[in-house]
This record gives sequence, C-alpha cells and structure tokens, in this order.
Amino acid sequence: MITAPVKTAEDLGSAVRQARRAQGLRLEDVALAAGVGIRFVSELERGKPSVRLSQTLSVLAAVGLRISVEDAR
Repeated sequence: MITAPVKTAEDLGSAVRQARRAQGLRLEDVALAAGVGIRFVSELERGKPSVRLSQTLSVLAAVGLRISVEDAR
C-alpha cells in the first residue's frame, strides 16, 4: 500500500507511476481500464499540472489508488 502526501502534480504522477509499475501494467493497460488516452496517463505520470480531475480519478481507480482530503491544520 502506498501512503504519501501529495503536494504537487509531480507527487501524484509519481504515485500513479509507482502503482502502475508495481502491478506490471503498461501505460496502454491503464489507459484502457480508465477510459482515457495513453497520452493522458503519460502526462499525468510526468506531473503535468493541467490534467482533468475526472480523468485523473479514473486513472487512480485503474491502478488501485484513491485520494482522500484531510485537514492540514
């Protein structure tokens, strides 16, 4: 299980890449499971800051990750 704070788009992309690789999935596998393009998954993993939230959540689900929101105070 991966538990890490996500403070940047790069942090999120790194977590997605790590989960994908740990499961032996290719970019193509994740894109197909999430219903998005390979380019989207690649850009997400590289930390592109302008990705779409709904598609990002689909990719996270495809690699078995989820986001939770916590009070930072």
